[in-house]
Amino acid sequence: MKVALVAPPYPLEEAPSPPLGICYIASSLEAMGAEVILIDYIVSRYSREKLTKELESFRPDIVGVTSVTMNFPQAVDIVKTTKAYDPSIITMMGGPHVSFDAMSTLIKYPEIDIIVMGEGERTVMELMQCIREKDSWNKVDGIAFKKDGQVVITRPRELIRDLDSLPMPDRDILPVSRYLALGFPVSITTSRGCPYQCIFCVGRRMVGNRIRVRTAPHVADEIEQILSYDFPRINIADDLFTANRKWVTELCTEIKKRGLKFSWSAFARVNTVDRELLETMREAGCDTVSFGIESGNPEMLKRIKKGITLEHARKAVKACKEAGITAHASFIVGLPGETRETLRETSEFAESLDIAYGYHFLAPFPGTTVRDEIDRFDLEILTDDWSRYDANSAIVRTSSLSPEEINEFVAEFERKNQKEWEETEKRCSQDECGPDEYLRVEGYKKMQLVYRVLSEDLIEGHSTFPMEEIQGQSPVKLLSQKIAGITGMDQSTVERTVGLFVDNGYIRSRKAGNKLVWYWTHNKKSESGPRSKAAC
Repeated sequence: MKVALVAPPYPLEEAPSPPLGICYIASSLEAMGAEVILIDYIVSRYSREKLTKELESFRPDIVGVTSVTMNFPQAVDIVKTTKAYDPSIITMMGGPHVSFDAMSTLIKYPEIDIIVMGEGERTVMELMQCIREKDSWNKVDGIAFKKDGQVVITRPRELIRDLDSLPMPDRDILPVSRYLALGFPVSITTSRGCPYQCIFCVGRRMVGNRIRVRTAPHVADEIEQILSYDFPRINIADDLFTANRKWVTELCTEIKKRGLKFSWSAFARVNTVDRELLETMREAGCDTVSFGIESGNPEMLKRIKKGITLEHARKAVKACKEAGITAHASFIVGLPGETRETLRETSEFAESLDIAYGYHFLAPFPGTTVRDEIDRFDLEILTDDWSRYDANSAIVRTSSLSPEEINEFVAEFERKNQKEWEETEKRCSQDECGPDEYLRVEGYKKMQLVYRVLSEDLIEGHSTFPMEEIQGQSPVKLLSQKIAGITGMDQSTVERTVGLFVDNGYIRSRKAGNKLVWYWTHNKKSESGPRSKAAC
């Protein structure tokens, strides 16, 4: 059985990690004997023509696509393109969006054959045993499909109790060099579940309200595997990493016992950390903790069932500073009952913490309490255009605030930040900035270039040079000149960035007849050429 898993486009500005869920599904499919590839459109350009060529090359029996609400429209387009290429290919889709909108999704998009709901590893393993026998699909827990024009939703699948029993996620399918070039952390999950009841969160319904942890040695084994790919940084993507301080201590002890040296970050709640725990994490390499504080108004925190107080937040931030850990806070605007006063309180409280922080707009995803029970709240959802569910603009209103007013609150914050950034850039252009500021500016330029190189396929699309053109010239310089011409970016920045790609082994060149061709390696140590288990 040949399975092509597809990661649909996702804005690089949103700092995506390599798709961990897909890696887990891949290893589960491989355990059942399937041949699996990943077609990754997070770090490459998507087009229907390009997908069709990939399908023609691999000829899969099954195409599986994951998505969140924001990139669900692109995921649907991928499924439609697949069916247009070959209607006999079985199409599957998973992820939180379709898990909680299965019936309407199947009715509206008949190109989707099966929806995998919730945790998918055990489900796809069972599906592989009967995938050719549609009459047997109703015996598989945790899926939805159409039969005789009617939507069938099978029994919910039990959550996986022993997470150590799952095969390790298969990161070999990833286009590793592209993600290394992107430079974002790679994710790992050490537990699943969250006991809290925040009304805007869909995570608890996906993975349950009881914390299930992996054993510390099992997690450390995966960390060693990740580090073997030369990823310099790891983000622990658990909904609540610090739920069990005894277990966190066990993991940190295991990391130190093995002598694993790497930087990592984690998500935590302000009511689950103190200086002692944070110092333990710092000793094991943790340098950043992100807190979802959401609001500076005490009544709002109660309304959204956050389960924290402002004093919890102050103490957590203070403990981070004492432990030498960078704290970051996120706040949500447009919550039920939001007013100018609650936004003002949030702004003042965020500023008082004296740490980096940012705002997100409320996105009432399918499966969240705020969406399912909208009539209970002072809130109106203004659109079901899923592409707008990116938390970057207001898609709700309250009785006191219009979406324009909510947008303006964040725009004012961003204008202030933009002004400070422009002043920093100006100082650097005049050689008046410090070394840290210079590195920030240079890093930003490089990041913008890398975004374009990846999302526009600039290496593979503009990387062929006749050998006679190269005589006496640097191939790296020629490639850099071409990319600089396309992007309009500074030649020196492009040349430094491309040079780093070459030095690190992310891209290589080879002779093809009378031409020189540049290509992405599968990973920096690979000698197998531009395509291995991953397709881009």
